[in-house]
Amino acid sequence: MLTIGELASYAGVTVRAVRHYHAKGLLPEPARDHSGYRRYDAAAVVELIRIRTLAEAGVPLARVRELLRADEKEFAAAIADIDRRLRAEIRRRQRHRERIARLAAGDGLALPAEVVDYLDRLRALGIDERIVRAERDGWIPLAAHSPERVPEWMARKREQLADPRLVGFYRTLGRALDRTDDPGLEGLADELAAYISGLAEERGEDYVDDTDIEPALAELMDRLAFGTVPAARRLIELLERRGWTGWTKLERVEPAPRYE
Repeated sequence: MLTIGELASYAGVTVRAVRHYHAKGLLPEPARDHSGYRRYDAAAVVELIRIRTLAEAGVPLARVRELLRADEKEFAAAIADIDRRLRAEIRRRQRHRERIARLAAGDGLALPAEVVDYLDRLRALGIDERIVRAERDGWIPLAAHSPERVPEWMARKREQLADPRLVGFYRTLGRALDRTDDPGLEGLADELAAYISGLAEERGEDYVDDTDIEPALAELMDRLAFGTVPAARRLIELLERRGWTGWTKLERVEPAPRYE
């Protein structure tokens, strides 16, 4: 007969684990001898090793009790079920790892690869990083809301980046980010209004804003842009005097009076 310490040693577990399995009803507690100690037979060693093996394989203790009482056919079916669950868990954790890797990559979190390429293109053109971040923050809710339209919008963005006037505007905006004086922003507003009006004349007003973004979503994206690029809000106010309004969603308006 074995003491609890000897039983634990032979089965490769701790005494604490043996007591835990007793408490869970997995391993029957033997009667105590005349000295008040529990004594275990060889069968208890075999049973404890089976419990330990199942537990180490990731089988929940609630299922361990069920498996210990199952016949051969039931045991095989239960093990197959557990294996399926473990494989599903491995796939889920692999997806989590992929998301963590995307998080470490920066822009790749929550954005399609083609949008990430577009942001990298902006950086390669020398666009201020704050403008790139404003673009990125706007694309995150946009891509989540309408993922099926991302290829269409990206094609339009690539076309726009081929226009030196837009790239020039982006660079001018970058230089104006830290300006709070109206004279500097006035000139930028003139440049932006001229660019938009030129597009409207060349390609029609539908080309200026054909993204068909819901007003509430456009407003959200505007707030994100204004938070990252504070000068943008004042720039839009100045732009409205020149016949256009909006940041994400451009629209023609009656020019507001301009006072010198």
